Amino acid sequence: MKFNCYKFVVALLCGCWLSVHAVGAQPNVVILLADDLGWNAVGYHSNWAETPNIDSLASQGIELDRFYVAPMCTPTRAGLLTGRYPIRFGLARSVIPPYRNFGLPVEERTLADALADAGYNHRGIFGKWHLGHHQAKWHPLARGFTHFEGHYNGAIDYFDLTRDGERDWHVDNEPSNKQGYATDLIADAACNFIRQAAAGDAPYFCYVPFGAPHSPFQAKPEDIARYAKDENANREDILKAMIWSMDQGIGRILKTITESGEEDNTQVWFMSDNGGVREFKSNNQPLRGSKLTTFEGGIRVAACVRWPAQWQGGRKLEDMLGYIDVMPTVLASAGMDPAAGQAAGHELDGVNLCDLLAGSDKLLPQRDWYSYHGQSGPDSETIAIHTAHWKLIVNGPDIRSRTITAQHQTWLYKLPDDLLEKHNVAAEHPEVVNELFEKLIAHRKLQPANGVLPYNVGGKGFTPWKDWRIPPPSN
Repeated sequence: MKFNCYKFVVALLCGCWLSVHAVGAQPNVVILLADDLGWNAVGYHSNWAETPNIDSLASQGIELDRFYVAPMCTPTRAGLLTGRYPIRFGLARSVIPPYRNFGLPVEERTLADALADAGYNHRGIFGKWHLGHHQAKWHPLARGFTHFEGHYNGAIDYFDLTRDGERDWHVDNEPSNKQGYATDLIADAACNFIRQAAAGDAPYFCYVPFGAPHSPFQAKPEDIARYAKDENANREDILKAMIWSMDQGIGRILKTITESGEEDNTQVWFMSDNGGVREFKSNNQPLRGSKLTTFEGGIRVAACVRWPAQWQGGRKLEDMLGYIDVMPTVLASAGMDPAAGQAAGHELDGVNLCDLLAGSDKLLPQRDWYSYHGQSGPDSETIAIHTAHWKLIVNGPDIRSRTITAQHQTWLYKLPDDLLEKHNVAAEHPEVVNELFEKLIAHRKLQPANGVLPYNVGGKGFTPWKDWRIPPPSN
């Protein structure tokens, strides 16, 4: 890595102190994102599923025990890449379904955009995009990335790589006729990118958003055989096989990083985009709830990070952290002021975690943490706030009317004593409910009028384009 005095000084000011070993060495950055992986679906939390490579990453790195994301995938991906709550730019309510002409607004600066300014010449994404596919301005290559292989939509067929009858597999801007199991193709593409990028003299950014283990529940026969007692595999067997396959792909990526000779200065993040689905009873235990809820089982996920050159591994952090913190932390570790380059009115919500991850006893500033989901429409939403001492959840109609009605359900939990959400104390603390409810109203009002529509709106009669090729602009 080339020495850059300016970036070194800025890194010191940002709190990411560089050791003599790593002076001037910006880290390679690899982000591994699972899709619908439950809290209980990693081996270091239980023996329900097998994830030896994820477990190894967590043990070698720093386990992030209270890491929060959005209750569903598109918002998490949007917040991860912008460092901002996705409700601010209309991407918190719902995912982007195949028929939706909507995407991550071009006014939002992405992590890939920012790392380009920091000298990261190779910035690849391999896997599921899910941030807009109807217009070229939303394509990954228009959002700061230099390489893309994967699918635009969620929930593609893992074997024929189709969504709604059309193949959804692309290399850069073009449809690809590659064949194979989607999880394997994603891992292989990431490995190839890392080999090529590591051969250069600049750091690289590799974002790997797996589609697994999201439905459809499809796994390779040899992986299913690992769990099925006979030829009649059940859906839980298949899910475990999908998780195993993803973990094996992660293992190949980690091995490629080691073989590149740059493992020590490669920052590797792992997390899920939301909790596991409700169908599988063991998926999120012992947490309450599941994907699409703001209970802990929907938003608190397995996560870890490893950067041997700077952050001592073998530790567990119990601070409240999350997806919007990744961008400012990565930028600071790359020697950038995380706030620099953000447009006015587009300030980051996430915070730089470098001091914390480096082992400093300096406390993070106290902050409230918000979660929101309204995919089925304004009559049925869920919104939550964590503070240092409380968590309030409100389910029901859009709360911007400023009133909790008989149609609403409220839960108040004492934190951090009741992270398993067993004791609803809302009735005993009405003053706390009212105080936190006012904060929730203010957060809910951040959603712009032109935000993404509820999921089921506008799908009737939609026909996908051939090979999901983005159409040219209409005149």
